[in-house]
Amino acid sequence: MRITGGRHRRRGLDAPPGRAVRPTTDRVREAVFNALAHGDWRDPEAEDESPAGRADPLDGARVLDAFAGTGAMALEALSRGAASAVLMEVAGPVAALARANTAALGEEARARVLRADATRPPAPRPGEAADLVFLDPPYGRDLVAPALAALARAGWIEAGALVAIETDRRDPEPAADGLTVLDRRRYGDTAITYARWRG
Repeated sequence: MRITGGRHRRRGLDAPPGRAVRPTTDRVREAVFNALAHGDWRDPEAEDESPAGRADPLDGARVLDAFAGTGAMALEALSRGAASAVLMEVAGPVAALARANTAALGEEARARVLRADATRPPAPRPGEAADLVFLDPPYGRDLVAPALAALARAGWIEAGALVAIETDRRDPEPAADGLTVLDRRRYGDTAITYARWRG
């Protein structure tokens, strides 16, 4: 696994052996970040100076990578212009790996690895509410709606945030109260749904 673009391009990331964690492949991650960088994701209801009104949603973004696994999505975002990131991972050994990947890139000042369950999250620190959210729950467990509801209740997601949700391509389009789907793209067996959080 490698960072595919930005200041850390080609830097390696460690992944755990076996199948306990399903990291987003480099190819899919690159496609997602190219879509974010080159699409028009501006929210017509937002002011131009607000995060949701930016032409590039990565520029200065506050990122939440829920179900973070190795942390590849958050670290890629930091490499490509995000300002800060929280990596939320419930499994202790995997959270430790995400912490090691963060340290290997020298991003400890801008990224915080939080061992927590995205469906039962603690409250964020001041300034950690995200305007760009990556959600990659385990496939087949219907966790998208409960996680979004719990994260929003706890204060992790700003109204107007852009949300990228990874699912198996055979799964139905994610749906949750407060979520407006903008686009859905398939990359092999993976589907990425791009949506706006209305809260």
